[in-house]
Amino acid sequence: MESGNSLMTEHILDNLQILGPLFASLWALTFLMTLLRPQRYINSLLLMLSLLVTMLFASGFFDGEARAYFLLACFLLVMLALFLVPVLLIINGFQMIRKESLCLSHVLSLALGVVVGAGEIAAAVYVLHLSDFIRLGSADRWVLLFVLTVFYFSFLLLSFVVYSVFIRMMPHRMNFRYVIIHGCGLADGERMTRLLSDRVDKAVEIYRKCKTRPILIPSGGQGRDEKLSEAQAMKNYLLQCGIPEDRIRPEAHSATTKENLINSKAIIDAGTGGKKTALVSSSYHIYRCLKLAREAGLRCTGIGARVALYFWPSALIREFIAVFLEKSFLIPALIGYVLFVSPLLYSMIFR
Repeated sequence: MESGNSLMTEHILDNLQILGPLFASLWALTFLMTLLRPQRYINSLLLMLSLLVTMLFASGFFDGEARAYFLLACFLLVMLALFLVPVLLIINGFQMIRKESLCLSHVLSLALGVVVGAGEIAAAVYVLHLSDFIRLGSADRWVLLFVLTVFYFSFLLLSFVVYSVFIRMMPHRMNFRYVIIHGCGLADGERMTRLLSDRVDKAVEIYRKCKTRPILIPSGGQGRDEKLSEAQAMKNYLLQCGIPEDRIRPEAHSATTKENLINSKAIIDAGTGGKKTALVSSSYHIYRCLKLAREAGLRCTGIGARVALYFWPSALIREFIAVFLEKSFLIPALIGYVLFVSPLLYSMIFR
């Protein structure tokens, strides 16, 4: 018995020596990059790598069959999640249409669910083809190309989703001088939506936690179908929450997220004293806000507000598309895709 415990202890020590430094270094780098450069997409890939190493590191605390069972359980959980993703996306798509309205942005999760589901079916067909259960003939490489394409872009999206959740969980010191609140559309042209009120509620929470009460900057202009600006609607709500009027400086001229940040920065630059700033928006929106803030020369901390669960998938997909279409992301992503499928493309062209 003592011999068995000794071997187990030795095995654990070996694991700590081999994977421990890599485990600690990766997580330290991930936290450091997230704190210093939260708008960098490379952080999402670092996070995914850290999670993978964590799984391998955790398996090292088991021995023999237990380790094999642990890794098998991890693999099965990943496979289950992959197969559930398209089902949940399709269900969410119908929820969005039922609870919100039928429009392009609200059917994104439904469309993605269909594409991912088709990719998984194609993967199963290809595997069965390799086992001679199904014969694809000359179409086998095209099926594999479709599978690899779905896998590559699904991985980019998954990394973005996981990182969006991760940055929301990062701790923050509540000592801000300014708090920018990003606006979004008003219901019936004058009422705050649940999405917007959640953002303002988060800003009020931050205001009350700061020892020196910060200045709140509700930011958002007036749309063609709106009776008042989003900034004014938020200011009215803040006054109802007991925030003194002299601590509210509305920014009511912006029409886009980028303009929100540029115009809010002008208000901050015109003020005196410290300029430490919190940026409050819906959790799914924080990554892109931080990216645009950096381009605008505004240093700030992103803090995500609560979002209704059914709203998450479509909103995150919409944000990912907006980030993906930016030149700084689009070109490296497409180059990575070409490199990823290049062996298959070579075989298709020169077979």
